[in-house]
Amino acid sequence: MNYYAFTDSPIGPLLVHSDGTSLTGLYMNTPGRPTIGEDWIQTERVEPIRTTLKQLREYFSGSRRDFDLPLRTQGTAFQRRVWRALGKIPYGETWSYGKLAQRIDNPKSSRAVGLANGANPISIVVPCHRVIGANGTLTGYGGGLNRKRWLLTHEGCAFKG
Repeated sequence: MNYYAFTDSPIGPLLVHSDGTSLTGLYMNTPGRPTIGEDWIQTERVEPIRTTLKQLREYFSGSRRDFDLPLRTQGTAFQRRVWRALGKIPYGETWSYGKLAQRIDNPKSSRAVGLANGANPISIVVPCHRVIGANGTLTGYGGGLNRKRWLLTHEGCAFKG
């Protein structure tokens, strides 16, 4: 089954998607966000949507730094390795694409890491916003640089620009 809910946030509306067992997507209102299918059911009563919405409110209020949610991602083995590594970037810190590539034991894969980072289906919870350029500058972000800037500032991260 496909369940979903919308929630407001300081960075705009968010779409939360679940299969009823795990969180499978968290999307900003941007091009590329999945289209809600005819078989999708809108509800806030299904776990983990209920818990995701609660934890997002806590995160945006500043009382939560880490998410504790069951996650299920669809992607290649390489993408899933990158997404697991993203989950290890601590709150309030940033990593470069090169550092992320080193963390997955593939130091020459910075570009591929960037592509996998951009394909992350569970934004914020899987913190792809914490990846910045090697020189400390903000680089592309599927949610837009204004949202990335807001999220990093909210977490107290140092960056240029």
